Amino acid sequence: MATLNYSLVDVFTSTAFGGNQLAVFHDESPLPSATMQKIARELNLSETVFIQPPADSNNQKSLRIFTPKVELPMAGHPTIGAAYVLAAANKIPLAAGKNDWMFEEPVGEIPVSVYEKNGQIEKVEMTQPLPAFGSIYEKPGLVADLLSLSVRDFDKNLPLQSVSSGVPFLYVPVRSLSAMKQIKFRIDIWEKHFSNNSSTQNIFVFTTETVQKSSTVHSRMFAPAMGIPEDPATGAASGPLGAYLVENGVVAPSKNQFYHIRSEQGFEMDRPSFIEITVGKTKGAISSIKIGGNAVNIGTGQLQLPDAF
Repeated sequence: MATLNYSLVDVFTSTAFGGNQLAVFHDESPLPSATMQKIARELNLSETVFIQPPADSNNQKSLRIFTPKVELPMAGHPTIGAAYVLAAANKIPLAAGKNDWMFEEPVGEIPVSVYEKNGQIEKVEMTQPLPAFGSIYEKPGLVADLLSLSVRDFDKNLPLQSVSSGVPFLYVPVRSLSAMKQIKFRIDIWEKHFSNNSSTQNIFVFTTETVQKSSTVHSRMFAPAMGIPEDPATGAASGPLGAYLVENGVVAPSKNQFYHIRSEQGFEMDRPSFIEITVGKTKGAISSIKIGGNAVNIGTGQLQLPDAF
């Protein structure tokens, strides 16, 4: 019987019991994919990450990321959380200031930066693949029924559109915080009309009305296909969200042509989360997407793996 060690962290928060929970298996044990999937299902967190040796010795680590149902090609809070665990445990040495690492994920190489000051991790930031914009969804009434809202609750100045930086999300602009709180996700409508199309399986809803003045948008994300009824912080969706907001003129650039966005999420789940998004533009085209935040150690654990696995 093998013993697997893991750390439990809350990601995209500086406060315990906020943010998004994550289990990080850091022993670099060579496990079959099916076993990793069963472990993720057993823990039943939105994601579980397994740190592995990199294929390229110039890179720091390789990550395998699983929801309770599927392996993901890339994800935000597991990448940020894994980097935080490695840094906090000194498994990768840190220098003062900015530390640049490279992680391998199924989608490709993911640059990660860890910022250290006075012995503390201030922030972890990842660069995401440039977004691909999908088609505009032309059935607002069906989306309204999915969320138990009215089409009058949608912001008619913004499109219902799929955007992806590795994992597609359907972005739904809502006019008010009040409407966001009233959402009741209809799994029956999702199964009939949204579940069979990868562009519409994951539903990301947002409004520019926010709880905190320092936030840009207030967000919610629903992903039944991943085994996630609702997610308290979705890094993989936040980079494309930033690109969507920039392309639709929702946010203004700073003087250096970088757009700085703060997404608050998880409030309806009593797990407040904050994701910092930076979008760069060059010659009128999006040229970079970064998301960042912090994490909090919650505890450690061991999983006893039977020999049969």
